[in-house]
Amino acid sequence: MLDLFKKYRTLLLLCAFVLSALLFYSTHLRTQERTTLFEKMVLVFTGPLQQGMDGLVTTVADTWSRYLWLVRTEEENRELLQENRRLKAALDQLEEVRLSNERLRTLLNFREDIQLPALPARVIGEDASGWFRTVVIDRGSADGVTEGLAVVVPEGAVGRIIAVAPGYARVLLVTDPSSAVAALVQRSRTRGVARGRGDSLSFEYALRDQDVVIGDRIISSGMGGLFPKGIVLGTVTQVAREGYRMFQEVEIAPFVDFDQLEEVLILLKEDA
Repeated sequence: MLDLFKKYRTLLLLCAFVLSALLFYSTHLRTQERTTLFEKMVLVFTGPLQQGMDGLVTTVADTWSRYLWLVRTEEENRELLQENRRLKAALDQLEEVRLSNERLRTLLNFREDIQLPALPARVIGEDASGWFRTVVIDRGSADGVTEGLAVVVPEGAVGRIIAVAPGYARVLLVTDPSSAVAALVQRSRTRGVARGRGDSLSFEYALRDQDVVIGDRIISSGMGGLFPKGIVLGTVTQVAREGYRMFQEVEIAPFVDFDQLEEVLILLKEDA
């Protein structure tokens, strides 16, 4: 212990002197009325140091507060972002419900307009092979569905049932090349057959001198027992009377958007 004191004697004495001076200064400061030269020197030397220390402490405190504020802000932003996503998903679901209700309301109104027994169904699949134009619906023989029934939407004709299972049925679209519907021109009453062409239809067996023009609406004639009379098939987009052919070539754009089918009506037999 004595060796340690001898080794740091000068430093210890200096610290003791400074401490004693500060204690004396502090005690004397409470009782004196005037500032001494020594006190002035102390203020001169310690003032900048205290100012610097105060500034450093303030800066550190501000930095720490700003860091804590940024952390809280980031957490709040993350929570707000998650809440925004939840609300957006809820709004999307509500919008889908609203659109579905609108389609079903339109379908039910159309059902009342045609005054025929009809069964609503949802489209749950479509042919993926590319060989046929068909869709699958969620109604089958258990619901009274049989082969040959017509399928429609408010925009017009969809197709006919060609295969039935207890809970499902397959519908051949009117645009399939193997589909044919007895039809007529609504304006001029010219008769013919609307046949599928993949994405469109053709109006066949209309004599070259019969009245068919671009923009005419083609509807089902009611003959053949498939569709009732007046179901819209499409609009004439092209008419050609070439050479000495007996029949004119007429192309029809279907009213129904078959890529957007979601709900349909199956037209039941009168005694069903």
